[in-house]
Amino acid sequence: MYQRIRDLREDEQLSQKQIAEKVFDSQQHYQLYESGKREPPFSFIIQLSKIYGVSIDYLAGLTNNKGGLHHNSTEENDILSKYNYLSDKRKGRILQLLDMLTEEQQNEEAETKERA
Repeated sequence: MYQRIRDLREDEQLSQKQIAEKVFDSQQHYQLYESGKREPPFSFIIQLSKIYGVSIDYLAGLTNNKGGLHHNSTEENDILSKYNYLSDKRKGRILQLLDMLTEEQQNEEAETKERA
């Protein structure tokens, strides 16, 4: 994680002091975090995530995808946006429809397996 934090800072051509000011911390503290000599608080990681526009998963080294372990496609984001706009009643109808379509597909797949 520490190397990744440093790499992100250097990619943005920022100094340790500049980042420390953005996260309301001292340059000395920041240097300790970046060198791995001191464990950064979670709030610091969240702030860095926002500054660099990367996921916490990426900062932690859990993935090399800056968007995180699961990065939604444009289509998935569009669906979620539309779903979140709906009233609770309409969300319930969508969930019922999804359940029905899922069951339908499972039945079709089971029939296909039986024929094979």
